[in-house]
Amino acid sequence: MIRIAVLGAGRIGRIHGRNAANHPDARLVAVADLHAPSAQELAVATGAEVSSLEEIVERSDVDAILICTPTTTHADLIERGAKAGKAVFCEKPVDLSSERIVSCLGVVEKAGTPLMIGFNRRFDPNFASLRKRLAEGEVGDVELVTILSRDPGPPPVSYIKTSGGLFRDMMIHDLDMARFLLLGDEPVEVHAVGSSLVDPAIGEAGDVDTAAVLLKTAKGKIVQISCSRRATYGYDQRIEVHGSKGMIRAGNIHRTTVEVANASGVTADPVQDFFLERYADAYRDELTTFLNAIRDGKPCNPTGRDGLMAQRLADAATESAQTGKPVKI
Repeated sequence: MIRIAVLGAGRIGRIHGRNAANHPDARLVAVADLHAPSAQELAVATGAEVSSLEEIVERSDVDAILICTPTTTHADLIERGAKAGKAVFCEKPVDLSSERIVSCLGVVEKAGTPLMIGFNRRFDPNFASLRKRLAEGEVGDVELVTILSRDPGPPPVSYIKTSGGLFRDMMIHDLDMARFLLLGDEPVEVHAVGSSLVDPAIGEAGDVDTAAVLLKTAKGKIVQISCSRRATYGYDQRIEVHGSKGMIRAGNIHRTTVEVANASGVTADPVQDFFLERYADAYRDELTTFLNAIRDGKPCNPTGRDGLMAQRLADAATESAQTGKPVKI
């Protein structure tokens, strides 16, 4: 049994904490959160103890930590965990500064401890199957990747102000997915545009809520990413890859598979509401991958470098949207 502690008992911490408590190969030992009621609630629900962050990092009965705290704390906590000899899983991003990520990864490398970054969409069964079939050559050489990612509604403006912006906060998942699907052919050029169309307050906060990005790789492959913080029909998550031998795509997941056909046409239930539903399986498979890597002594994946590369693409997209010019990577 791999003994786990969760740092942060908010929305994402509750997901990982409950998954760890229910996993056959893990035991949730402790939970820490500056908001004591949140920590207590998760601990009671999972049979774990409430502990301070300082205690968790030093506890001999903790093998791995899951970092689910605010972004500004990630890099410091990764370093503390690595220096204490813990395996570390950290939600994206490592930090909003690429330079800080580089220094953090240097500490992890020196410590020689496992680090996995939480790009959960790689573990979605549909996207994972699509990527496997790409790697097997089912549609030939990848030529054009299209990724659509639209939230049902924007977060509070108070969150927007500290998020790092749409490209670093929301689209970073899609930028990582682009690299995942390109099979090692790295993007070398980014062209981005963005607007504030959903909520004027988002624009007043210095961010955008509607954006599109074009990536071009060293071999000339092209990626199109479309992001919006508004989708009236639910959580829109789709991928299409066009290759030399055909096309492969993964669509949305609806609340049920029921369809009704009558004289008015064909209707189906809405797509699932948000990421908690859409990626429930992905979060469970992500944790299993982390635990298996620890148990087998193998490298974790996605790696710290994956976190760095996605952040650099997000930085380039932000710069391109602000300047109106393509940015070379």
